[in-house]
Amino acid sequence: MDRRSFIGSAGAATLAAAVPANGQALAGDTADAQLRTLLDRFFYDRLGDDPEGATRLGLDTGERAALKSRLSDGSAKGVAADLARAKRELAELRAINPAALSPAAKLDYEIVLYQLQRGVAGAERFTYGASMGRYAPYVLSQLTGAYRDVPDFLDSQHRIKDAADADAYLARLTAFPQAIDNDTERQRADAARDVFAPDYLLDTTLKQLAALRDQQPGATVMVTSLATKLRAAGLPDTHVAQAERIVADRVFPALDRQRALVIELRARATHDAGVWRFPDGDAYYRAAAEAATTTALSGDEIHRLGLDQVAQISARIDTILKAQGMTQGTVGARLVALNQRPDQLFPNTDPGRDALLAALNAQIEAVAKRLPEQFATVPKAPVEVRRVPPSIQAGAPGGYYQNASLDGSRPAIYYINLRDTFDRPKFGLATLTHHEAVPGHHLQVMTALESTSIPLIRRRTFFSGYSEGWALYAEQLADEMGMYEGNPLGQVGYLQSLLFRATRLVVDSGMHHKRWSRERATDYLIATTGIARGRSQGEIDRYTAWPGQACSYKIGHTVWARLRDQVKRKQGARFDPRAFHAILADGPMPLTVLERVVTERMLKG
Repeated sequence: MDRRSFIGSAGAATLAAAVPANGQALAGDTADAQLRTLLDRFFYDRLGDDPEGATRLGLDTGERAALKSRLSDGSAKGVAADLARAKRELAELRAINPAALSPAAKLDYEIVLYQLQRGVAGAERFTYGASMGRYAPYVLSQLTGAYRDVPDFLDSQHRIKDAADADAYLARLTAFPQAIDNDTERQRADAARDVFAPDYLLDTTLKQLAALRDQQPGATVMVTSLATKLRAAGLPDTHVAQAERIVADRVFPALDRQRALVIELRARATHDAGVWRFPDGDAYYRAAAEAATTTALSGDEIHRLGLDQVAQISARIDTILKAQGMTQGTVGARLVALNQRPDQLFPNTDPGRDALLAALNAQIEAVAKRLPEQFATVPKAPVEVRRVPPSIQAGAPGGYYQNASLDGSRPAIYYINLRDTFDRPKFGLATLTHHEAVPGHHLQVMTALESTSIPLIRRRTFFSGYSEGWALYAEQLADEMGMYEGNPLGQVGYLQSLLFRATRLVVDSGMHHKRWSRERATDYLIATTGIARGRSQGEIDRYTAWPGQACSYKIGHTVWARLRDQVKRKQGARFDPRAFHAILADGPMPLTVLERVVTERMLKG
C-alpha cells in the first residue's frame, strides 16, 4: 500500500486560517484547543515540505498553489531538516501537560508522541537509508528512489486543468534531475559505509532505470502523460516540446549518472539478503520490525510465531482441498497444481488483463452492497481498479492502494500488478480485492481521512501493523460475511492469503535475523504457499528492501481478530459488529494503543 487525501481545499484553507502564524495557542484556549492548534501547525509545516503529499491530498491550491510546482527535497540536507523539525515538534509536544487533556485529546497526544519519539530515535541511531517511519536501508532499489517514484507520480497524481497546472508540471519535470542526483549522492555516501542493495535488487533497479532511460524522450511517460492531460483539458500542446527537451537535456543525463553508480555498486555487491551485514544491523532489524508492527518482538519470536501459524493455516487448507478431491502431495504442492489449472487463469494478454480488471470491479460491487451489515458508516469516496504502470511493474508489489482526494477530483485507486496473469489466479482475486479495497484499505483509510473529529495530522497517519493488520482482518471478515458461500476454492484463496502472510513472518526474520539466503527464503515461500515463482521472487525481493514491513500484516491481523473475539465473547448477544468497527473513526494508532483503547471502552466493567 502507497500508503495513503483527505479534506477539500476550502475546508483546508479555513482550518489553516484558524492556526496562528506563530503556532502559539490563543489566550483562553483550553489544553485541548492548544493541542489541536499545535498538531494542525505540525501538519501544515510538514505539508510545506511535502509537495507530493499536498497534491495527493488536493491541498496544492490557493495559498499553497506553489507546492504544485515543486518536488520534495531528498538531499542529505533535506533529510537532516526533517529530523531537526521532528525534534522541535517533540519538544513542543512535551510542553503540553497530558493530564489536562480530555480522553480524545489525550489519545491524539499519545499517538503523535509515539510517532515522534520513535522517528527521532531511529533517525539518530541509524544514519543510512530511511528510518523515520518505514525503515528502508537502501536509497536506491527496485522499490526506492525518485527515478521510479516521480514519473509515476506525475502520471497518476499531477492534475492539469489549466495552463498554470501545465506550467507546474514542467516545473516539477525540471526539478526531477536534481531529485535523481540527490538520491545518487546519498546512495554514494551510504555505499562508502558498504550500505547498498544486494546484487539481485540492483539487477532489477538497472532494469527499471533502463526501461525509463533507453527510449526516445518523447516516448517517456513524463512526456506522453503530459500530452494526454493537455488534450483532455483542451489545452494547446506547446508544453510537450518543452518537456521533451527537459527529458533529453537534463533528465536523461541525471539518469545516466545514477545508472553509472548502480553499475559500479553492482560490481561490488554481495548476494547476502539480510540487513544483519550492516553497521548495527541486528538492532536495525529489530527496530524496523517494531516500527512496522508497533509491537516489541525479537527476530526469534517473530520466526516462531510464523512457524506456528503456518502449521495451523495449512491444516485448514488441507481439509478443504481434500474435500475437493485434491489429496496428493503437500498443501503447497496442491496449491501449485491449483494455480496451474487453465480454469483458474486469465490469458496473459491485454484482453485477458481487461477481463481480470472487470472481475475485480464486479467483486468490489458485490461486497460493497453488504457493508452496512458490518459498518454504520462507509466512505463517500469511490474506489476503482487500475493496473500497475508497466514501467514500474518489474519491482512493484503485487497490489497496493492510494487514497482518494476528498475534493472529488480523484478516486481512490486499487492497483494490481499484471506483469504476468499467472501470478494472479482466479481463486485468489476476491481476497486481494477485500484486502486492498473493501472492506480493507479503502474503508479503513477513507473512514479516517473523511473524519472531522480527529486532527489532520492523525487522519493521514499510517501504522503498518494497524492498517495492514486491518486489511488482513477484512479478508477474514469477508469470509465470515459469506462472500465465499458455495465457492470453496475462493475460500482456499482466502486461506492461502493468510498462509502467505504467516509465511512472511518466517522468511522476513529468516533473511534479516537468521541469515537465510534469498534462494532459501524463496523456496520456502513457494513450497509453503504454492504461490507462483515469479510472484514469490518479487515478494522476497520486496522484503529484502523493506525489512520488517512484511511482518506487520499477520501480527496486526492477530491483534485485530483477538480483540474483536474478546469483545464478542464478553458482550454475547449484545455484540454489534458495527459498534466494534466504529473504532476506525478514531484513526490509525499503534497496536499497543489499540489494545488499550478497546479494553477500556469495550472490555472493562
